[in-house]
Amino acid sequence: MKNQASTATTMQTATVSTTISKPVQLFSAFLLGMVFLYGAGFVQTSAVHNAAHDVRHSLAFPCH
Repeated sequence: MKNQASTATTMQTATVSTTISKPVQLFSAFLLGMVFLYGAGFVQTSAVHNAAHDVRHSLAFPCH
């Protein structure tokens, strides 16, 4: 009987923690997106071109 009460308490705690983590996940995704946007605003054009060029080659996509 004591084990059932412990299991019920554990399940209730797990449910509460997942509902609390949803806003944290949304905020983290928003923050990561803002970091990407901010970083893209200050990156050198040649760095973006070289990165895209390397990705194309690694996927065996002809680019030139």
